Amino acid sequence: MEKRAFEKLGIQTSLLGFGCMRFPLTADQKIDEAEAENMIDRAIAAGVNYIDTAYPYHNGDSEPFVGRVLEKYDRDSYYLATKLPIWKLDTLEDAKKVFEEQMERLHKDYVDFYLLHALDRAKFEKVKALGIVPYLEEMRAAGKIRYLGFSFHDDYEVFEEILNYYPWDFCQIQLNYMDTEIQAGLKGYHLAEEKGIPVIVMEPVKGGMLASLPTEIEEQLTKERAQASIASWALRFVGTLPNVKVILSGMSTMGQVEDNLSIFETFEPLSEKEQKLIENTADTLKSRVKNGCTGCAYCMPCPAGVDIPGNFRIWNDQAVYQNTEQTKKKWSGMDEKAKADHCIRCGKCEKVCPQKILIRENLHQVAEELNTL
Repeated sequence: MEKRAFEKLGIQTSLLGFGCMRFPLTADQKIDEAEAENMIDRAIAAGVNYIDTAYPYHNGDSEPFVGRVLEKYDRDSYYLATKLPIWKLDTLEDAKKVFEEQMERLHKDYVDFYLLHALDRAKFEKVKALGIVPYLEEMRAAGKIRYLGFSFHDDYEVFEEILNYYPWDFCQIQLNYMDTEIQAGLKGYHLAEEKGIPVIVMEPVKGGMLASLPTEIEEQLTKERAQASIASWALRFVGTLPNVKVILSGMSTMGQVEDNLSIFETFEPLSEKEQKLIENTADTLKSRVKNGCTGCAYCMPCPAGVDIPGNFRIWNDQAVYQNTEQTKKKWSGMDEKAKADHCIRCGKCEKVCPQKILIRENLHQVAEELNTL
């Protein structure tokens, strides 16, 4: 199993981290505990030693389940990560209560990697206002936290501000070959590298979108590596970056576990030729985007209640990845009142759109195409 060194922390983790937010489910949408435990056991037996959960995963069931599964293992044989849900906190006392609840759920004396969860500008301001970092420093001094970091979801400028705020032990960002200029992106990765802050990557396969691609694109990748899964290209892209210490994969089936283990047991960085192939793959996929919506939301709120960026996101993803089943699921899961059908064609949105998108015309196309899938 490929290991990466956190030099300043004096530890080594498996490059593959087991993400605990997409466990297999039973018919009643609860964690299929028997199968999920088998999956964790298989990963650990193969050398995975980084286990990542969070307070809200699986409606709060992930932490206690993971804590029970790990009871069978020596505490110093793995690294356990969980996260503080900033959006649930109004006071510092709230943070203390949630932290103690997490320790009880996990049934552990300490957490190795503790993250401020999903920081954006508003949550970061709350972190500062409530004095959460000094409290977590106290918990680290008391031996309840070993390493302190954050996960991130906002623009690069906010990432830079947060990264410079505190001498973090690590940071966690979304990164894959399609999202190199989104959120922190590669620019954020390089900033962390310059500052000597190790990077943990989430969404390396873009929520599964990069595990299955349009046939003609898959054929180009398969021609280069006949036995490799399509998902392996996305994982190897991220793992080729030297300051990426852990790549989180939210595995839902034993098949996904086995595929990931085959990639990371004898990890091969992308060759120069393969990197060029992935760049071309990303360019080809991006060329299929229907419109240039960046999700800035300047067009919102819509007077009719339409989620304009949300509609365009689903529409563009279908055009790019042609994963009809995923698209149907996303479309059916959207609030009916927020769908493109409810556009009243007032034009207010088009007056403020920085991309000058023909929003009314495009929403009509969204409704026509997605309602007939």
